[in-house]
Amino acid sequence: MPSPRAALRHAVPIVLEGILGPLALFYCLLVFFGFRGALIGALVWSYGATFRRRRRGEEITALLLVGTVLLTVRTLIAFVTGSVFVYFVQPTAGTVIVAMVLLGSAATGRPFAQRFADDFCPLAPEFAARPRVQRFFVEISVMWAGVLLVNSALVLWMLESASVKAFVLERTAATWTLTSVAVVVSVIRFTSAMRRDDVTVHWGGTAGPAVTAPPAAVASLVA
Repeated sequence: MPSPRAALRHAVPIVLEGILGPLALFYCLLVFFGFRGALIGALVWSYGATFRRRRRGEEITALLLVGTVLLTVRTLIAFVTGSVFVYFVQPTAGTVIVAMVLLGSAATGRPFAQRFADDFCPLAPEFAARPRVQRFFVEISVMWAGVLLVNSALVLWMLESASVKAFVLERTAATWTLTSVAVVVSVIRFTSAMRRDDVTVHWGGTAGPAVTAPPAAVASLVA
């Protein structure tokens, strides 16, 4: 496996592009230009990032693709209704749907979590096809579904009890705390699962090519 620093170099640009960028822009524009200005700014960011990848011939990541589609739907509904509550409650509904998709994919043996894992730590196809790796992604899909459902419940509670500006910050803090804990648990579970398959996980080692090198264009980017 890549070293933690190499994994961060690969993942940070993807997270910045698909999540942190539009979120930061939304909050800044919300403070200075109001709700509608923030909506337009976040959407322009996502479409700009998608267009840039298309123009450079780069693969559009699952995180960016899903985020752009959901953001487009949220913005259209928010403009039609003019409701801040409706805008912020939509991603919670989307999160519940994603959790259901994760559970369904785990039940059918085609874990959706593997698609998102490739955005952060792409596995070589022959390694990903190992039965133990497939079972790991089934288990981790169920775990992440649970994390998303807990996060949705917290977000709904905060949405009803906080102001718009406070909600944006509180939701971000809660979501990233849960996500960070889930990531650590995922790594520990992966290492344990591989050990049961007589595979030792080396972080930053020079053992076999378990992980493909990130595309040069992605590796040269940000976060």
